[in-house]
Amino acid sequence: MGYHQHLVRSLLALRAEGGLRLADGRLLWPELVLVGRRLEALREIATTHGLDPDAVSTDLDAVLADPEVDVYFDAQTTSARADAVRRALAAGKHVYTEKPTAGTAAEALELARLAEESGVRHGVVQDKLYLPGLRKLKRLLDGGFFGQVLSVRGEFGYWVFEGDWQPAQRPSWNYRREDGGGIVADMFPHWEYLLRGLFGPVRSVQAHTATHLPHRTDESGRRYAATADDAAYAVFGLDGGVVAQFNSSWAVRVHRDELLEVQVDGVEGSAVAGLHGCRVQHRAVTPRPVWNPDLPEGLRFREQWQEVPQNTEFGNGFKAQWERFLRHVVEGAPWEADLLAGARGVQLAELAEESASEGRRVDVPELAL
Repeated sequence: MGYHQHLVRSLLALRAEGGLRLADGRLLWPELVLVGRRLEALREIATTHGLDPDAVSTDLDAVLADPEVDVYFDAQTTSARADAVRRALAAGKHVYTEKPTAGTAAEALELARLAEESGVRHGVVQDKLYLPGLRKLKRLLDGGFFGQVLSVRGEFGYWVFEGDWQPAQRPSWNYRREDGGGIVADMFPHWEYLLRGLFGPVRSVQAHTATHLPHRTDESGRRYAATADDAAYAVFGLDGGVVAQFNSSWAVRVHRDELLEVQVDGVEGSAVAGLHGCRVQHRAVTPRPVWNPDLPEGLRFREQWQEVPQNTEFGNGFKAQWERFLRHVVEGAPWEADLLAGARGVQLAELAEESASEGRRVDVPELAL
């Protein structure tokens, strides 16, 4: 994610376009310093993409001490993130980070407080809100297409190979709880900002989690115990009475058009949005099915939905949010996806795990600094 989406498709893409034009006509040009564990690998990446091969380092503190460095971006594993973000804040750097921002809600909230106290700009990646399909859905919501929204249903996931007879598409640490893995920790921060940004804050959660595949094979060919959840089934209660159901699984075979689909049902109409597409059905053209299990269904339900036109060029969602964050840093442009928003995502994941372990619905209080 850090290499493909943030480096190549966002920051390098901005440079390829000649930089980011600011409101006052100035051009913002991102100069990059790559930090990681293997110096030669960093130099190879820099050389491949026309960057300075000497602007790489394995010493994060040394880079943070450089007065020429303004922004720290974190795309490490979850278990290493909070400490690095804390060090960046102590060094007075603006911070932009992947999620989850920390392993616990308390630690994530502490980072948000430290950021506010330091006076720096800070943000968390909320890429799902910038997907073309969900931006079309937001357009429908803003235009009143649904009337009163009744319910939301999300389906996310795909089959992640076990790693023995075919290589897994995700790193093995994702399936070890002791290394920060688990689909709740990974995906519920996404569902928190997605639901809040489109429909309203989550006020309750009732979840069931599972580890459907108890053993997997790691990158070295060693079989290991999968100690983290690889599927979660949740019902969220939102402000205003909207009910949202989300199934998240790395042990499901896809029978959808896209890996993520969100269906919204309202009094006036319904929509199904994915990463790119969005289809609608208005109440005036809703079919009238009749339950009769003795006869084959004659209605072709999927053919009766209409595709929402794009009408604009959305571009890469990660790049679009990078542009907004850089404008926020330099110009003070409006920004809502701060580290407090990141803490809300960690809180929802934590409370979902509590709900699953105790077998009950759990209220979600509003976080505040």
